[in-house]
Amino acid sequence: MGIANGIRKQANKIRLGERHTSAWARTLQEATEELPPPPVPVRRVEKDGLDVSMAWAIIGIFGILGLAAVYMMSLILIPITLAVVVGMILGMAAEKLSKLGVPRLANAAILSFSVALVIVLVVNSLAGPLSTIANEAPDFIESTTQRIMPYLERIEWLHITPATFQSGPMSIDALLENTGNVLHVVTTNLTPALVQGLIFFAALLLFLASRANLRKTIIMTFRSRSQRLAAIRVINAVEQALGFYFATASLIYVALGVVMTVIAYAGGLSMPVLWGFFAFLSSFIPYLGITMMTFAVAIAGIMSHDGIIIGLIPAAAFFTVHLVMENLIFPAVMGRRLEINPFVVFLAIIFWTWMWGAVGAMLALPLSLIVMTIIEELVIEEKPQPQLPK
Repeated sequence: MGIANGIRKQANKIRLGERHTSAWARTLQEATEELPPPPVPVRRVEKDGLDVSMAWAIIGIFGILGLAAVYMMSLILIPITLAVVVGMILGMAAEKLSKLGVPRLANAAILSFSVALVIVLVVNSLAGPLSTIANEAPDFIESTTQRIMPYLERIEWLHITPATFQSGPMSIDALLENTGNVLHVVTTNLTPALVQGLIFFAALLLFLASRANLRKTIIMTFRSRSQRLAAIRVINAVEQALGFYFATASLIYVALGVVMTVIAYAGGLSMPVLWGFFAFLSSFIPYLGITMMTFAVAIAGIMSHDGIIIGLIPAAAFFTVHLVMENLIFPAVMGRRLEINPFVVFLAIIFWTWMWGAVGAMLALPLSLIVMTIIEELVIEEKPQPQLPK
């Protein structure tokens, strides 16, 4: 009892401040009171499957809304995207003109008007042959049906007879009427196409004129030095990849167009120069371009010759030449520097064709090349990076 009472009294003294403490103890107590309170331990909240599903659902909703916006704004986004891609392809030429002392505005005007001049010359050269084809469409369709009828009659499950092309939806009159509808659709879409053309040339001119300032703005948006160096590296890599790829591809596909012109002339096809130009353009659309071009040459060859074997020779020759160029010459010139997964390119072509039509199919490869270059520059860590002086 005595010991307990003594302890109780001593505790009361401490509580009431009656216990004598030394100066060192008071200093230590004051220093301890000035310290910040210990941090409260953060408890990690475990997320269940429903939380993860909600997060992915929100990401998916924003992704769908973004795709819808890209689709709905195609009238504006198509020419602007095309102008940016063409401007980046012309980046190497712009740099060389700048080194020669040409001002940036004059530099942009020269390159923009050069692109416009090439497009005008191409359209002017195609206007005559296309108008001839349009005027001869009735005779062309009739001769085509007479030519392919013997081959169609051999396929019994199609149930196609000469009467099929005399009445019904596959008759000559119906085909000509549908041709008129197609021409009506083309003429109604002519005004939006002209608007897109004006947007394209204006965007290309302004992009080339403000290219240096735009690069500087993008680079200065990052704060750290390493991030700015990464931005410089990515922009330079994208411009070099696009410029090198399309400069090399253009030379190779021009040679393919010349070869196709010779094949069309030797194979007895009409308008061989037009076939060579179509071969040049279709080569910029991987897989789909070569497929459509081969089928078109095959149909034209069958209609131009009596025998089916002789008619298929131009298509076989074109397909063989294109195969050799794509799988031997092109990789030998380009190397593995700009190799892209064929399946990824195919998916990109299908997606952008669905989104933006024929222009989307032509933009699929440049956009895939841009994404691949960015991933290689930012994700692959084992790639040696240049060290700039501080």
